Amino acid sequence: MPKHNKPNRGSMAFSPRKRARSETPHISSWAAVDGDETKILGFAGYKVGMSHIMAVDYRKKSTTAGQEIRMPVTVVEMPPMKVIGARGYIQDTYGLRTLTEAWDKKLDSELERKLPIPKEQDNKAAWKSMKDNDIEEIRLLVQTQPKMVTGIPKKRPEIMEMAIGGGDIGSQIDFAKGMIGKEFTANDFAEDGEMLDAVAVTTGYGFQGHVKRWGVKLLTHKNSKHRRMIGNLGPFSPGYVVSTVPQAGQTGYHQRTEYNKRLLKIGDNPDEINPKGGFLNYGLVRGTYALLHGSLPGPTKRLIRFRKAVRFHGTRADSVVKPNITMVSQESQQGV
Repeated sequence: MPKHNKPNRGSMAFSPRKRARSETPHISSWAAVDGDETKILGFAGYKVGMSHIMAVDYRKKSTTAGQEIRMPVTVVEMPPMKVIGARGYIQDTYGLRTLTEAWDKKLDSELERKLPIPKEQDNKAAWKSMKDNDIEEIRLLVQTQPKMVTGIPKKRPEIMEMAIGGGDIGSQIDFAKGMIGKEFTANDFAEDGEMLDAVAVTTGYGFQGHVKRWGVKLLTHKNSKHRRMIGNLGPFSPGYVVSTVPQAGQTGYHQRTEYNKRLLKIGDNPDEINPKGGFLNYGLVRGTYALLHGSLPGPTKRLIRFRKAVRFHGTRADSVVKPNITMVSQESQQGV
């Protein structure tokens, strides 16, 4: 008899689907940056919501290339970030290992909400250790400033690492030393028309069933007792339920990365984008904002981290394309 073969129903991607360990996304890989100019490779902002604009289609292979079209955009409020320290890494047989850290001597009082502030730190010895040892990487320790955003009801900052690119390791150490205690803005990180990656924790939906969680097919209406169920838990042997069987459980609140999102604009005048009555569940944008083409993961007010694109395969000319925006919608989202 011929062997009957049928693929499994439902996507097993991103397994195991469990809750993210932190609402602040972690980034393990960064883009390689050429050139002698040393720069910061990441930034973070708070998701405001979505809107739409009218702009000239910048995509060369699009059927509407060169025409004025309607584009969906995500608005992200991006207050300045502050550098509070630097961390040097050395390479051993197990990968990167922390060598030492240097911290700012005047840390914000809000940091006490997040972690114990180090009382004494021998920064001179830390910088000397980085110079003397053959360190592989140096990264900045930065904090967000949610107190500057009226749409975010918290004061506790998020702390994260940001990679440094460009130049040699010596120039990166000097750059990090000069950035301690200073603020940097979204304009210092990226320019209009650049390709970025967005990393965030998605909207959580709690405990959900088989069909919504995995997308498996509904059973026939003549099935006994259940329709939104799987047919069985697997074969008789092995005598346990294997991990590939789709079952009910946690849905959403997973860290996800969206690659190659076009940064359309960084603006400092919120009056250009605020709709009448403000954005739903957020209010008014009052500081620096960014418009990105398409949607981004996570609900309103969720922290989104950005980095230089690591998987962009276009030409160098295609990596930065400044769009021609002709209109930004400011119509009320709540009937004001």
